[in-house]
Amino acid sequence: MKSYLRTKDFLVSNERFDLLHDEGSDMLITSPRPEDIAGYYNSESYISHSDSRKTIFDKLYFLVKGHMLSKKLKWVKKWCGHGTSLLDIGAGSGDFIREAQKGGWSATGVEPSEFARKKAMEKGVSLMADMKTLEGRRFQCITLWHVLEHLPELESQIETISKLLEADGTLFVAVPNFRSFDAKYYGVFWAGYDVPRHLWHFSQKSMAHLFDKQHMKVVKTIAMPFDAFYVSILSEKYKRNSFWWLAFFWVGLWSNLKASFSGEYSSLIYVLQRKKTI
Repeated sequence: MKSYLRTKDFLVSNERFDLLHDEGSDMLITSPRPEDIAGYYNSESYISHSDSRKTIFDKLYFLVKGHMLSKKLKWVKKWCGHGTSLLDIGAGSGDFIREAQKGGWSATGVEPSEFARKKAMEKGVSLMADMKTLEGRRFQCITLWHVLEHLPELESQIETISKLLEADGTLFVAVPNFRSFDAKYYGVFWAGYDVPRHLWHFSQKSMAHLFDKQHMKVVKTIAMPFDAFYVSILSEKYKRNSFWWLAFFWVGLWSNLKASFSGEYSSLIYVLQRKKTI
């Protein structure tokens, strides 16, 4: 594998990591992989595990998050039906599970972070620490909202997830897209790389390749245009640009405009189902 670029952990350690390009699947791999990844999540700035609204970044994140929660449930209803069994892997502090349960879904969540599980419990949402207790169960809908890039044993865990899905079920996977304009524009500063917490970095080709091994296919891709703006804010912050408030808007806008023709949005949701057998 060839080196694609060298970037660093802007959030916790300032350590540098290489992104290696697997040309066959068009996927990037973070190298070296830390032996103890947990320590790289120990930051109050790691927002998906907290409910902090101290900074403008926090407030923007939760504003968009609230909008996206209702959108996600609409997609789930469209593809899986209303009130069906739902599993959210990497449930964070439990907001999606809570809204799904309120909406009538039989929703179960898995979250390895003890800190995030405690935050969820404060909201009345009980989450499991891992997927071991789910063995033998099946779900009509499984969601991974910006989670796949964190899973250490990627292919074996995709296989496990596939086994948890009903034969006619639907899988939703949201991941950053390193083929987007904002990724190319920011390069080493692109917040979507988020090394070493993101162990893998996906393109549309790599997503189709990975799930084809489980006899699943992408039946729909859904754009996440807000991500281009939020990722651009963080990327400008990493660049220490004093005029971030002006730059992020134009980069996010241009990225979405280009993606409206190319389909290469900053982040994409992949809707996957099993291939039909004759």
